[in-house]
Amino acid sequence: MRNRKVAHKFATEQFLNLQDTEIAHSNEIGKINRQVVGTVQKGPGSRFDQPGHLPATKKTIKMSSNLLFDFKVDRSTSSVFVDKAFDAGLSLVWDAFTKKEILDQWWAPKPLISITKHMDFRVGGKRFYAMASPDGTEIGWQIFEYTSITPRSNFKCLSVFADQDETPHLPAANWDHNFSEQDGVTKVGISIYFESLEELEKMIEMGFKEGFTVTLNELANLLETLKN
Repeated sequence: MRNRKVAHKFATEQFLNLQDTEIAHSNEIGKINRQVVGTVQKGPGSRFDQPGHLPATKKTIKMSSNLLFDFKVDRSTSSVFVDKAFDAGLSLVWDAFTKKEILDQWWAPKPLISITKHMDFRVGGKRFYAMASPDGTEIGWQIFEYTSITPRSNFKCLSVFADQDETPHLPAANWDHNFSEQDGVTKVGISIYFESLEELEKMIEMGFKEGFTVTLNELANLLETLKN
């Protein structure tokens, strides 16, 4: 439940934050940031109980399905590395990341929803989508531009927030997705490279880990229904 609350706050605030620079630096947004951080449980060795930047940290979590979930932040390279295993075949998991009709069923931490405006999964193509509240009110937009595709193995894309007219708001981040299957279990490795440590810290501070964790769990649940 705590992760879902953090995810909701993260998704709402990140879009509002990156749509309007002035709002992003206002006292109100600062208050929301503090609320997000405050919902994360503090503990020995966490980044919240020590001042300043910490070196790369790694935590491996076993989900209820006993499948691997690993989230690593590497501040030395301004990067995030995520590994997630799914109890589903490679073809289905690949489709879940590359077909808009499946993406829109999981690419948002509930209760938020994803609405793809258009998507062309090819090198040079783009996915432009909106994040919306449960009643369909759009609260932010994002562009993924595909830069490299090796079918059922890897794809890379440039991710950038945008406005409703698809005007990008820099800076962007590079996402690298790798897929592999063994004994009916598909592992997805996602590497996210930010343009600066400042951008990485901003995303972590807003609750990116919690939001993305909940979102990937939504995918795991969806795959269980799709494969049956």
